[in-house]
Amino acid sequence: MTEHVPAGSGPAGPVPGGGFPSVRPRRLRTTPAMRRMVAEHRLHPAELILPVFVRAGIDEPVPVSSMPGVVQHTRETLKKAAAEAVRAGVGGIMIFGVPEERDKDAVGSAGTDPDGILQLALRDVRGEVGDDLVVMSDLCLDEFTDHGHCGVLDAQGRVDNDVTLERYAEMAVVQAEAGSHVLGPSGMMDGQIGHVRRALDEAGHQDVSLFAYTAKYTSAFYGPFREAVASSLKGDRKTYQQDPANSRDAQRELSLDLAEGADMVMVKPGLPYLDILRDFAERADVPVGVYQISGEYAMVEAASQNGWIDRDQAIMETLTSFKRAGANLILTYWATEFAGKL
Repeated sequence: MTEHVPAGSGPAGPVPGGGFPSVRPRRLRTTPAMRRMVAEHRLHPAELILPVFVRAGIDEPVPVSSMPGVVQHTRETLKKAAAEAVRAGVGGIMIFGVPEERDKDAVGSAGTDPDGILQLALRDVRGEVGDDLVVMSDLCLDEFTDHGHCGVLDAQGRVDNDVTLERYAEMAVVQAEAGSHVLGPSGMMDGQIGHVRRALDEAGHQDVSLFAYTAKYTSAFYGPFREAVASSLKGDRKTYQQDPANSRDAQRELSLDLAEGADMVMVKPGLPYLDILRDFAERADVPVGVYQISGEYAMVEAASQNGWIDRDQAIMETLTSFKRAGANLILTYWATEFAGKL
């Protein structure tokens, strides 16, 4: 008959904290090589997407004061940034256009002008990198409207969903013709994915993909981005962006975007919404992305400049958290820099 040995006991008596003497998880943490070998999640440069800003009417890059290290590019420096991203192995680049203030109007006309800054930049980048980098473009009106909202306003000053969809369809075709591989409809209008998909298909752009901003929450972390795009917004976007208190809302948006033909889906912001990211990763049958937004970037940079945190360790920890939560793609302003460190 085998004598029963209580858990936590052994030849030398009970083990502090319980368990058996042979169970030591720390054995797999002993050296950098050991930790690297047994790591459950690994980042790859091809999973990173670099968001960039290109501004009309400037001769030199303009630093974004609230995002140390980030600039509003000229067309020439944007081409160099794209080429650098290719050399680093980055997967994609997401381009945001910043028009001159005089070119903004109520319907965002510069966003559909074939010679608008975003369309010119798309041609420039495709000419520079061809198909060596996935070239993406933001599909939204907020950068181009004089009121700063993501759509056309009605007589009461509210965003008109259906009129805005028509503008998005026009933008989609113009951006596709300028060379964008992937469009990112980010305005959070109801039905935007289906409407844009139909417009692209009818114009012969069946191969252009849609990266849906499926869960885009109203957030305090967008502040630095609004400086980067010289936003004219007064007020907020709470009537069309999602409420941070809600998760079922994101699940419904996911079902709708997938049904309407989204090729990829996104959660934005990143760190405050890891639960939403995990849910998307478990439910979606398409690649799932996350956008580590401007405020998240600014917090790490500011804290590190003050000597409060280790910058590189903090960046890697945040990127790994997205991977662990299930992200296949990560939009981050550190994409090119950290692609070389992976």
